[in-house]
Amino acid sequence: MKVLVTGGAGYIGCHTLRLLRRAGHQPVVLDNFSTGRRETVRGEEVIEADLGNRQALGEAFGRHPFQAVLHFASLIQVGESHSDPQKYYRHNLVNGLNLLEAMLAAGVKKLIFSSSAAVYGVPRQNPVTESHPLQPVNPYGQTKYFLEKILQEYDRAYGLRSISLRYFNAAGADPEGGLGERHEPETHLIPNILNAVLGRRDRLELFGTDFETPDGTAIRDYIHVTDLAEAHVLALERLAAGGGTDAFNLGTNQAYSVMEIIKKAEQVTGRKVAYSACPRRQGDVPVLVASKDKAVAQLGWRLRYSDLETILRTAWAWHQSLEK
Repeated sequence: MKVLVTGGAGYIGCHTLRLLRRAGHQPVVLDNFSTGRRETVRGEEVIEADLGNRQALGEAFGRHPFQAVLHFASLIQVGESHSDPQKYYRHNLVNGLNLLEAMLAAGVKKLIFSSSAAVYGVPRQNPVTESHPLQPVNPYGQTKYFLEKILQEYDRAYGLRSISLRYFNAAGADPEGGLGERHEPETHLIPNILNAVLGRRDRLELFGTDFETPDGTAIRDYIHVTDLAEAHVLALERLAAGGGTDAFNLGTNQAYSVMEIIKKAEQVTGRKVAYSACPRRQGDVPVLVASKDKAVAQLGWRLRYSDLETILRTAWAWHQSLEK
């Protein structure tokens, strides 16, 4: 299929592009490069545009016979969503509606949506299944929740079928090299650990040492970005085969505390990680672990790279390559 990939120059988007091509699809990237990196989409067909520009969206759909859309474009910083919620509702929700409007006008009725575990809020039990109540506790999570609900209504009213993929903690780098995680500013744990090891920052800021967990640090489910990307291809093929609107967790059924990640990173890199304890960030929950069972059973998804050592080794190899 010819597919539009919004935010394709981002961390998860660019990894998914590789797998889409290998599966025989024809991706076209739409990105405004506000956070995405141009070098990640070299050789790809790119439309430089913003989802806030409805005219540009209409022109993109007018020029290309898209059969489906993979929607990655999003703001993702939980803390920033608290301090500037208007920015998040405009970028994540209003722009999402712009995209859906353009899809309907062009008769494109298949969408893979990058959602988030943030839709669950504070989990009542772990691992979290897809039937868990959706009770987001921050504006970022609310934007994902609202768009999921909108997609259900668009299926009912217009026949636009979608699959929402609820990410837990994406991490790691392409095992074949050339792609990895690099945000400006960087807010994710594993790249910040490696930045501290490599001297790109003085030390790691460890947010929260007083959670109700065995070592006091937050516990999260980490999934390798290549396994995450593979799930998008499987979800797309499910829609192409006539599958209906649905939602799937993308996680591993396992989780590690921040301190466990630090210790494992020290083993992988052979270096000590300097860190400073800082207060918890607003909206952080103590423990968040995914049930992967539905995605495994219904998408045929298999995890190949999501053991913690592989996640850290691929990320370490990529970060070291930047030093050369």
